[in-house]
Amino acid sequence: MNDVTLNLAADYPLLSVFWTTVYIFLWILWFMLLFRVIGDIFRDDALSGWGKSGWCVFVVILPFLGVFVYLIARGRGMGERSMKRAEQREQEFRTYVRESAGTTSHAEDLARLAELKNHGDITDAEYEQAKAKVLAV
Repeated sequence: MNDVTLNLAADYPLLSVFWTTVYIFLWILWFMLLFRVIGDIFRDDALSGWGKSGWCVFVVILPFLGVFVYLIARGRGMGERSMKRAEQREQEFRTYVRESAGTTSHAEDLARLAELKNHGDITDAEYEQAKAKVLAV
């Protein structure tokens, strides 16, 4: 290491490193909050196009005031909309898994087999063989 690097490190005390870290953390936190608010503005189906454009202009022109006013005015709805989207995605995932996996229980398989037998689509021997296979699994 050269002499300039050592002097630069010595001239930057530990407390300054701490405050620089805090400022960087707050800067990243601010941008995360800003993007979350802008994302919520565009995802809200109840908000009209004029309302979305008005909030966007407010948030872009006066960012600090715009974000804080948005959080005060629509913060509760923001959480509810986020929860509703998460529940909807969870329900879609469960439906996909259910459809991909086929039946979910032996009772459903047996009911389907009994229906096929009652309609005459399968014989008694085929029914008994399929029933044994379902119960063996």
